[in-house]
Amino acid sequence: MSETIRINPDEARGESDDRFDRFRLIGWWDQKKLTSAKVVVIGAGALGNEIIKNLALLGVGNIFIADKDRIENSNLSRSVLYRESDTGRFKAEVAAASAKEIYPAIHVHHFTGDIIHDLGMGVFRWADLVIGGLDNREARLAINRNCWKTNRPWIDGAIEQIQGIARIFVPDGPCYECTMSDRDWQLLQHRRSCNLLTRTEMETGKTPTTPTISSIIAGVQCQEAVKMIHGLQTMAGKGWIFSGLSTDSYLTEYQRKSNCYSHDTLDEIIPLDETSDSITLAELLERARSLCGEKAEIELSRDVLEKLVCPKCGHSEQLFQSLGKIRATQAVCPNCNDNHREPVLFNRIRGTEAFLSSTPAQIGLPPMDILIVRGADRSIGLELSGDAPRVLGPLAEAGLEWV
Repeated sequence: MSETIRINPDEARGESDDRFDRFRLIGWWDQKKLTSAKVVVIGAGALGNEIIKNLALLGVGNIFIADKDRIENSNLSRSVLYRESDTGRFKAEVAAASAKEIYPAIHVHHFTGDIIHDLGMGVFRWADLVIGGLDNREARLAINRNCWKTNRPWIDGAIEQIQGIARIFVPDGPCYECTMSDRDWQLLQHRRSCNLLTRTEMETGKTPTTPTISSIIAGVQCQEAVKMIHGLQTMAGKGWIFSGLSTDSYLTEYQRKSNCYSHDTLDEIIPLDETSDSITLAELLERARSLCGEKAEIELSRDVLEKLVCPKCGHSEQLFQSLGKIRATQAVCPNCNDNHREPVLFNRIRGTEAFLSSTPAQIGLPPMDILIVRGADRSIGLELSGDAPRVLGPLAEAGLEWV
């Protein structure tokens, strides 16, 4: 006759009921630093899933997740946070919910949209660090420049088949743009073709990967993030390259290019209480000139599409939209049916514009963006911090200190 064994729940939990007890056995570990850390994760595909999972398991307290895509059936073999019933839903939203299931105490929020054109630079300033799980150069370049302007480090990851790379870029060191070759720039220009309008057919490229290489590269990215949060030495300015076929790995060191356009860190960022839809461009320009003189101009953090003009018939359509929301099909002129309308872009407010009474939102700028004022000896960012609650959601309470 078998004997029933009863287990005391308190004994089953062991000597400690602390979720992170095993982490604390590491001599230098400080769980409070992870709890208070603020991390932006851009990309919620195969790499992003592993990054988000790891951060949640580690107890990172504040995570902002950005991605523009929906879940497809092919994602299910490489994405631990998604289920078959999630097919068709937005990746960022589902990933945020899954992170909350893994670690209920986490503060997490999601953004669905084009991070190049529609994510305000203030989100980068909010973060302690940024981790990328992306598959295109243009998005990496945008992250790189936003991180440099706001003086934030970022950890990049890339995978293909069963090989990958993890690398860290910090202000004052070599950056992502420093690593770009002539071939990288050629491919980037090709992606920006068709009069700078987004080509849907260019967005359908698929990268062959496996869940194993995702877990390896994301694991290295997150381990470096843990070290960075603790103030330990990281592989800043270097890349860790791994080949799954040979299981060989090695470190490569990048060189800083003195003529790199990304090396632009703002001297000061001033938070404004106003939102992107409550203050006008004229009012912003007035503040800019009170700080940097009567001739100061406002530099936008991104190109804005003012209008489309048909070179054949001269028809003009004023749009004031983010480039991320414009499709190649809109190049067709409704007047003469010619399909080569040209975009007219701008990225400065000089004070002579006819739309100075418009708000940043009305000309296509995203909420919580940072507008840049250049003075004779300094550069100042004006952040639309009033947008923080609606952009960051529960993460807004984590604070927006300037470091």
